[in-house]
Amino acid sequence: MAHNDSSLMRKINERVIAVQLCVSLFLCINCVLIATFFMKDFFYTTMRYILFATTLLSDCLILIVTNLLLILSYFGISIQIWMCVIIFSLSSLYTFVTPLTLTTMTVERYVAICVPLRHAELCSTRSARLCIVFIHFLSSVPCIVTLSIVFTSVTLSFYKQYNVCTVQVFILHSWQRHLRSAVCQFYFLVMFIILFSYVKIMKVAKAASGENKKSIWKGLRTVILHAFQLLLCLIQLWCPFIEAAVLEIDLMLFINVRYFNYIMFSLVPRCLSPLIYGLRDDKFYLALKNNALYVFGKKNRSFRCQIKL
Repeated sequence: MAHNDSSLMRKINERVIAVQLCVSLFLCINCVLIATFFMKDFFYTTMRYILFATTLLSDCLILIVTNLLLILSYFGISIQIWMCVIIFSLSSLYTFVTPLTLTTMTVERYVAICVPLRHAELCSTRSARLCIVFIHFLSSVPCIVTLSIVFTSVTLSFYKQYNVCTVQVFILHSWQRHLRSAVCQFYFLVMFIILFSYVKIMKVAKAASGENKKSIWKGLRTVILHAFQLLLCLIQLWCPFIEAAVLEIDLMLFINVRYFNYIMFSLVPRCLSPLIYGLRDDKFYLALKNNALYVFGKKNRSFRCQIKL
């Protein structure tokens, strides 16, 4: 029995270390891309790139918060409920911000490709700001619903209790699970319907490219990657319900499923954002390359001056 416990702890430690390395790498990449975004006026005056920067910031926050929850949960660390409320609020909010932002980016691409004459009018900087506010409002609804029920059902002493921070702490009534499931399914359905606009985008992009095969395949690969990223984010909305069902069957299976879901539906979509809009986008890649050359060139000049001195 002791041998099994030590094997389990070693396995958990290895997984946690692997997650820390992945999260650190993605955070560094995202920070570099965010810095590049603010270095060019063109980027923060164009709706497409403003939404991209919103996605990067959302990804950074959700990676930090979910990684913290993973560590607390794996090692059974208890914290006071009022701290868990803050962590849960951020986690719930930014779980929805990324897929909703990606959905908005899908609509923006649809307008740019299928209604190009109205793109400048519909996708202005003002429209981008309004979209970001609306995205955060929609993303906060599930969290507000859950916490409103908690606030009206418990006393102040509840927030001083210590517990492992999970969403189950805030499920006080059996009907809350059904309500939470219904809200997530509604969001999933709306965003999944918009996902079908990629079919129209792909058709128009292919027709517009004509005989230019290179342009065709580059555009289609970008659209496919974007659609795949959004699909993974949507599947993430179902993960808590899958994990709750698995937990009733077997604890070890629950740990394995939760780890797989975190890697596949939290980390993977977040690493696709830099690939799709950071490296595959010509303008952003050029700006990133120029900034890198400038930084390394400046360091080389400084190093040469030190040698001469």
